[in-house]
Amino acid sequence: MSLFRKFFGTSGNEEDNDNKQEVKSPYSPDVTLAIDEQFTFNFKENGGKFIYCENLEEISENFENILAENDWFECNAQCFDNRLLYLLEINKLTYNNASNPIFILSSCENLIADEGSILFSSNQFKHFKPNELPTNMIVFATTSQIVHSKSDGLRRIKNAHEKNYPSNITTIKYFEEVKEEQDFLHYGSCHKNLYLLLLEDL
Repeated sequence: MSLFRKFFGTSGNEEDNDNKQEVKSPYSPDVTLAIDEQFTFNFKENGGKFIYCENLEEISENFENILAENDWFECNAQCFDNRLLYLLEINKLTYNNASNPIFILSSCENLIADEGSILFSSNQFKHFKPNELPTNMIVFATTSQIVHSKSDGLRRIKNAHEKNYPSNITTIKYFEEVKEEQDFLHYGSCHKNLYLLLLEDL
């Protein structure tokens, strides 16, 4: 079991098997994409910023790089996951009770490969809707959280939370400002400037 699994409590053969699924590329029917490659491609197509990490040291290092790139070292942040607060604390960032947070630091439920989106619930967002949270997001996830479709993600949530099923389940799919001519396609959607730190845990 990896250090990240011990820290975040993700494990299970079922998840490992899900990640080995392969799908046909929509752009070339003769090419088969691994599920992680499909997610990465679709996520980037949606405007997401993707950073692959091999260990927790790289998580910390790349988190600091994001702070430096955006000049967020002295800003207020938001985070509802106690397991992630250490990243804010070691960088001396004020969080949660601070007004006007510049970014939210969050985990997620699953990564949805076929549409390149990220699935969240009240475990990450409490009662807040995506448009009530900061536009800037830094999300931590592992490769074992990648699933093929939204229905697979919902099934995992159900299996993982049999007694305390979370509410406020939502996906975020758009990670850049919508162009004017695309407004009708994105109506009702909330875009986020989102960095994904993805840790290899398989």
